[in-house]
Amino acid sequence: MKKLALHWKILIGMALGVFFGLGMTQWDSAATPDVHEGVKFVTDWIAPIGTIFINLLKLIAIPLILASLIKGIADLGDITKFSQIGGRTIGIYLVTTVIAVSIGLTVVNIVQPGADISQETLDRLVAAHNNDEAAVANVNKKMATAQSQKGSGPLAFVVDIVPNNIFKAATDNGKMLQVIFFALFFGISLLLIDKEKSIYVKGFFDGLNEVILKMVDLIMIIAPYAVFALLAGVIVSAGDPDILVELVKYAFTVLLGLASMIGFYMTLVYFFTGRSPIGFIKALIPAQLVAFSTSSSAATLPVTMERVEEHIGVEKEVTAFVCPVGATVNMDGTSLYQAVAAVFICLALKHHLSFADQLTIIATATLASIGSAAVPGAGMVMLVVVLETIGLPAEKLAIGLALIFAVDRPLDMCRTVVNVTGDATVAMLVAKSVGKLGPPKVRDWDDNLDAVK
Repeated sequence: MKKLALHWKILIGMALGVFFGLGMTQWDSAATPDVHEGVKFVTDWIAPIGTIFINLLKLIAIPLILASLIKGIADLGDITKFSQIGGRTIGIYLVTTVIAVSIGLTVVNIVQPGADISQETLDRLVAAHNNDEAAVANVNKKMATAQSQKGSGPLAFVVDIVPNNIFKAATDNGKMLQVIFFALFFGISLLLIDKEKSIYVKGFFDGLNEVILKMVDLIMIIAPYAVFALLAGVIVSAGDPDILVELVKYAFTVLLGLASMIGFYMTLVYFFTGRSPIGFIKALIPAQLVAFSTSSSAATLPVTMERVEEHIGVEKEVTAFVCPVGATVNMDGTSLYQAVAAVFICLALKHHLSFADQLTIIATATLASIGSAAVPGAGMVMLVVVLETIGLPAEKLAIGLALIFAVDRPLDMCRTVVNVTGDATVAMLVAKSVGKLGPPKVRDWDDNLDAVK
């Protein structure tokens, strides 16, 4: 009997998690009707399994970036090859981000979600949010974070990239850009010194990289059980379904935009690499499912790199640079979401947007995505920056965030899938352009084109 592929195991775990979560929401205590025993059971005994899985992936994210990036640069053997890969990577990432925002604006202007929301519905949604102290505190926290970022100088982003203590930066996954900077600096320096003196340092990182990749394999063994726990936890904490129904048009618009972006990636794969788009998606499915379950590009990074290198055929020196950088600066799904959410909020709150405002959204969302942390909920912080840039009054801003807060979590899961898919796509494009795209080491799909053009 053929062994069930990992992505099917994960899909089964996700489906069972959804059904289990829905079932647990119906389990109430007869003695104490106000106590939701099913929700409490999932929160106390099931959800922690998913949290452990996310923590394990985050645990190896920083060591993986250090080992793989330093090794990848050292393996190039020539500083000109590094500048070639680096320049193409950043250039393609910027182009895909601008395209993602443009797709988001196009879709939201066609569908016009929020334009028909009545004041009565708006008041009810805002009242429901204001009665939720935790939700209010969450929105206020994100607004305060955005204010602090907006109040920084024009070069603050560049300053933040350079750490003053690599050990401190390595203890915070939100400082991933700083770790990448150190790894690039270290790898370039290693490339420039005498090879006889660098051989032992290179050997250490070669070994460390292999150990980290084996840790990824071990962690993925529990992935089907972990996504079961994560999806069950999401379902039991979804909140009032009536509110979700009111926002279905907005959610549909975001999902339509994200699906269009996936189609754009598949088109790039077909025309620029000569590979089957279906085969590309099949090879990437486990990473996409982990991204969906965790809502974190950083947590998914180990799985993304393993799939791109082993199952797609991108050579290690390209994967080691493109994927870690992409997990931090390439947030196509998040940028698209920000464009849709900004227009939706303005339509719902009757705030007029000019064509110039929409061009401002493209520029702001593109720049904001570069500094957006690769963790759950970071897109909401960047959305505040976008809304303030187009002049949404402060008193309306909190209402706008409250309006989309109920569906942000599931949409965050979907846009993370697009972020990860974008990283893999760019890795293939860069590898193809420098002759580093070969056949996959592990063939788990059979509909790729026979030749790599």
